[in-house]
Amino acid sequence: MSCIGASHLSKSYGSVRAVDDISLSVRPGQVFGFLGPNGAGKSTTIKMLTTLIPPSKGTLNILGIDAVADPLRVRHRIGVVLQQPSYEPTLSVEKSFDKYGMMWNVPKTERKKRTEQLISDFDLKHIRKKRNEDLSIGQRRRVQVAREFMHDMDLLFLDEPTVGLDPGARRKLLDYLKKKVETGLTIFYTTHILSEAEYLCDEIAIIDNGRIVTVDTPNALKNRFGNKKTIRIRLKEKRPDMQDMLSGISDCKIDFEGGTSITIHSEKSELVLLQVLKTLSNNSVEIEDLSAVPTNLEEIFLKVVREDAPDN
Repeated sequence: MSCIGASHLSKSYGSVRAVDDISLSVRPGQVFGFLGPNGAGKSTTIKMLTTLIPPSKGTLNILGIDAVADPLRVRHRIGVVLQQPSYEPTLSVEKSFDKYGMMWNVPKTERKKRTEQLISDFDLKHIRKKRNEDLSIGQRRRVQVAREFMHDMDLLFLDEPTVGLDPGARRKLLDYLKKKVETGLTIFYTTHILSEAEYLCDEIAIIDNGRIVTVDTPNALKNRFGNKKTIRIRLKEKRPDMQDMLSGISDCKIDFEGGTSITIHSEKSELVLLQVLKTLSNNSVEIEDLSAVPTNLEEIFLKVVREDAPDN
């Protein structure tokens, strides 16, 4: 059984179709990444999946429940951390945890136990007595994410959870989420930081213009879209004539930066590199450094979105 099963889901606002006939299947116990540029339909999709808004068309099954017909049953079994800040300004960190646990009917003894555990896991000991309004943006975000674990859930929606976090706190959160998934939790995860998706996600869907463009594992996406390699060459001296010198080389895109750097993008990178090196040698151009850059998820994401963009 799928943890999330969406079939031909659409959402329209008047004549504008924000989400256009998408279908998704998320297996239990995985991290499912959901990526897309601004305005692609991510937020609208999440609002439908979390039962905040109903779809205009299609069917939606969450944890074996018809989410359109019975949204309250769904809400009792999911956790949601949206992009928007959510905190109680005048409450301390530990009291806000306790209040959130009360809202979910967690017994007092268990609330205290979970509060202590989360304060430790999220490195909040030094701010536990501080009011939320006195915290930094990154601290508030850590508290907001940590607070969601005060209650039991089978499925967690995280929308840009690391916004405002420093690199160390970001990695700690990702590792914490990995451990939670090992216990059976399923996570639906959106992010603009593509290295996060590559590190954390089992599967990734890319949405653009309200439609799902592709769904696959990070490695499979690399195999499918990552055959174009990038090679960077740095020259010892500036050569303003570099663009004219390399203009005859085909099957590639060459970027020039200030006459001292060359970046080659090609599916035949080795062949193109030989041609470039031969041309540079024939023109007595000295190379200071040469490096091959492995394909990463960011390059694949940009490639997929560019290919899906409507023609002007």
